[in-house]
Amino acid sequence: MTSPVLEQIQMEHVPSTHTVHLGIFKDVANAEFLQQQLLSRNSEYEYAFIDASSVTSRLQVLAAIYKAITIQLNGAMKTPNIHSEIVCSLSPNKNISEAYRRFGITPSTKHLIIAKVLISPNPLTPSAVNSHVQANVQGVPVPFADDALQAEGLTDWPKVRKYYKLNNVGWLDGVKDEALRRRETELLVLGGMALRDL
Repeated sequence: MTSPVLEQIQMEHVPSTHTVHLGIFKDVANAEFLQQQLLSRNSEYEYAFIDASSVTSRLQVLAAIYKAITIQLNGAMKTPNIHSEIVCSLSPNKNISEAYRRFGITPSTKHLIIAKVLISPNPLTPSAVNSHVQANVQGVPVPFADDALQAEGLTDWPKVRKYYKLNNVGWLDGVKDEALRRRETELLVLGGMALRDL
């Protein structure tokens, strides 16, 4: 038996009916196909496909997932399903089509974060989800940790700064320690996501 490519997470403060499956793939060769499956609303491909170049950390993705689950539980979704709600939750503004363009999969996506929320009762099992992802995503699975995003060079920092309007934050440019600058950027990104609906 092959090891799972998606990590199963039971998030705190989320009902036990919701389990999260999360993974990252680099050097994805079939992003255009995967995007077409989403656009055609193929239910077998109902995942949150996130362009990893727009993501600063694992915490950012978990925050978006938590926010989407909360929105779904409150009956306040503005998109077709919880997975598209995850992609939109990454955005610092309410423009849904812009969120899909900036944070979702595109034909040119090279590195892909995949999130799947299973809500029980659900006929899908974690092993079925893993098998489907392994069979249909042509990329190299890597452990989803901040090291993978940063050491592997998956995060496009200039793009992140542009999307979250951080290019004119002068004090951020003054931070010389690379790790500290990335951490401060992550905190500003999380703040932007949190303030979106206010």
